Amino acid sequence: MRVVALVQARMGSIRLPGKVLREISGKPMIEILLARLSHSSLLDEIVVATSDEEENNQLQFFVESLGYRCTRGSEKDVLNRFYEASKQINADAIVRITGDCPLIDPKLVDECIQGYKNSNVDYFSNVDPATYPDGLDIEVMSFKSIERANNKATSEFDREHVTTYIRNSDTFSFAAIKYSEDLSSQRWSVDEPEDLIVMNNVFNFFSPDIFFDWTQVIDLRHSQPGLFEENQQIKNNEGATMNIGQKLYKRAKRVIPGGTMLLSKRPEMFLPEKWPSYYSKSKGCKVCDLDGREYIDMSIMGIGTNSLGYGHPEVDEAVIKTITDGNMATFNCPEEVYLAEKLVEMHPWADMARFARSGGEINSIAIRIARASSGKDKVAICGYHGWHDWYLSSNLNNDKNLDGHLLPGLEPDGVPRGLTGTTLPFNYNDIEQLERLIKENHGEIAAIKMEVSRNESPVDNFLQKVRDLATENKIILIFDECTSGFRETFGGLHKKYDVEPDMAVFAKALGNGYAISACIGKQKYMQAVQQTFISSTFWTERIGPTAALKTLEVMERERSWETITKIGKDVSSRWKLLADKHNLNISISGLSAISGFNINSINMPSYKTLITQEMLKQGFLASNMFFACTEHNQDLVDDYFQKLDPIFATLKECEDGLDVNSLLEGPLCHTGFTRLN
Repeated sequence: MRVVALVQARMGSIRLPGKVLREISGKPMIEILLARLSHSSLLDEIVVATSDEEENNQLQFFVESLGYRCTRGSEKDVLNRFYEASKQINADAIVRITGDCPLIDPKLVDECIQGYKNSNVDYFSNVDPATYPDGLDIEVMSFKSIERANNKATSEFDREHVTTYIRNSDTFSFAAIKYSEDLSSQRWSVDEPEDLIVMNNVFNFFSPDIFFDWTQVIDLRHSQPGLFEENQQIKNNEGATMNIGQKLYKRAKRVIPGGTMLLSKRPEMFLPEKWPSYYSKSKGCKVCDLDGREYIDMSIMGIGTNSLGYGHPEVDEAVIKTITDGNMATFNCPEEVYLAEKLVEMHPWADMARFARSGGEINSIAIRIARASSGKDKVAICGYHGWHDWYLSSNLNNDKNLDGHLLPGLEPDGVPRGLTGTTLPFNYNDIEQLERLIKENHGEIAAIKMEVSRNESPVDNFLQKVRDLATENKIILIFDECTSGFRETFGGLHKKYDVEPDMAVFAKALGNGYAISACIGKQKYMQAVQQTFISSTFWTERIGPTAALKTLEVMERERSWETITKIGKDVSSRWKLLADKHNLNISISGLSAISGFNINSINMPSYKTLITQEMLKQGFLASNMFFACTEHNQDLVDDYFQKLDPIFATLKECEDGLDVNSLLEGPLCHTGFTRLN
């Protein structure tokens, strides 16, 4: 019987890239593992089975320089990689070892090989049941077993994890060894940087000896438990149930404060520990994750940036031409002139425009212009206007001032205390509150900055009353149309209500996924730009204005705002019908094209999490908010509601007494700003 150890190793670890060549006590981990494994007396050969990805060339070169053979195979279909390697090396029995287990013990390997031979089974291991420390995993199987599994296994999970098909099938014979006590909670494998610290602690203790046995490590753990503390919070084998995006997000939180650049895209805002987190490609209203799974986006469509759908061919074509011709130069791009003229044409009350690349930037630019033009400092605000100091200063004297303006829990840490009282929040549709603010601040208010509408419509001529107050008190009225622009009208939502501001800002949908934002306004205010300093290199790049011009052209031709409004109204009405069907108390809010719902229950955060969890299994990105795009056709919407129906039925059961939290497979989603651990 020819017994060969196949060491599964690759450079492309998501959580710890290149880990098999990371050094432990001065030597690459794979070198230590192979050296220890070579002390087995029952192995005929040791072979490293890596993937055919180019990044593993370095690993192959190093392994072969040590005198070992290295085979190559599929990156994701590891079962096939093992099968093809087993054929190539003419193995009768295969010992599976993973390359992230530097403490693998040759005596334990021999014990498993001998157990396999004596028991005459298809599969023998020390992992089922698990009693040895994680990192001492040894599996021995016949070539015929690997061959049969390779021919029969169909699930991605079984093909990635090699032996799960064998272990979960009743058509194979099994045997195993167990340790006298259960040590399976001890973590001796290497998947995270903390694991590497523990391994260095162990090998440095025994240095220069690398051939100590596993029982000596047990003794060391008893005598010096501090050497093993660093990785104790990590769950064993969690990688087996994590998708690539989850692994990458865990890695991201080590190097990116807050995990992502945008709070609204944090996985915790959707489905903590289960959200795919990252995408590989997007088109129309479909998104692929890093594992290649495709989802229908019935959620926030890039936070509302893509009302024409992801990757619109005409917009992308215009951008690609710009890239080919050159995106940046010493000269200015002509498209910024054309875009300024187009926006002014769409809004006859405005005379001039300035551009930036994000909504937060353009809101801050508008406030700077208003302050420079008026010579006043204070700003009355209603709605969400970004992350900058001028806005967050609202929470300096009361950290809940902004809770009703989209995101609760926004902390003003780092905002100068001297800004206290310069930004004054008021509630939508509360004209008396605004009147009091103006009166109390005695002509010190430079601007009224507000969203035209978000979760509710104006009542009792509210917007016109704001306009009148601004005029009477010589206050600049700025409408924030970053979210509402191009959703119900071709341009600003204020056109629907026939109320003209002095300035307006746009972002999100303006470039259909490309970074561009705009501030338009009356000349007498906009000229204040020349009295202050507002300037940035990448506001002059060409892609943003080019994308905006083509986006506006497509919108105008197709009347996209009418399409997405119709789709949004249909979705909102069907939410209501579905809730009525299941006797759920529901409320609908928002613009038609960016609407949301709430089940009026104290359990709503749990319900939102459950909806996201179950819809994800059905291939939908969905929660309780929907941003419509022109690519959301009727078939997709029908399929969405077909999948949502039984989930609403479950919510009704929860309202009647079923514990919703017992149905959740992870923590609750976040509902506002929360610090991450």
